[in-house]
Amino acid sequence: MRVFSRHLPDSTPTAVTLGSHPLHPMVVTFPIAFLMAAPVSDLAFVLTADVFWARLSLWLTGAGAAMGGLAGIVGMAELLAIPTIRQRAAAWSHFVAAVTLLSVAFFNWFIRSSDPVGAVYPLGLGLSLLGASLVAVAGWIGGKLVFEHRVGVGAGR
Repeated sequence: MRVFSRHLPDSTPTAVTLGSHPLHPMVVTFPIAFLMAAPVSDLAFVLTADVFWARLSLWLTGAGAAMGGLAGIVGMAELLAIPTIRQRAAAWSHFVAAVTLLSVAFFNWFIRSSDPVGAVYPLGLGLSLLGASLVAVAGWIGGKLVFEHRVGVGAGR
């Protein structure tokens, strides 16, 4: 097995911390989990017609949108506070993917809020699948920021 090494760039510190721990990676786990679970609960409703799954999808999309909003505020604070983050194209790509995801998540929750059962199929399921895809895209780019560009891995300010 060959091990390739390359010079990693200097790390970019984080600006929003809890103690010395970066807050954005802690907060994003919640919307990721909620929004990735929403299409599963939608499919469970489609297959079983059990209203529980439709109500669960309503709560998952709502919690995913709300926690995604919080994660977005923290991420925006990082973007605005640290000039070297704003200089990276990947940071702006992550931002665009995350804002698109939040728009889809809030719309998905909104259409379900008045009729959780009737909104599941086909529009709710389609939006949940789109949201899960956007989670994957935003997560991929976010991972590149951390692991390749070393954003948020330096000591906090």
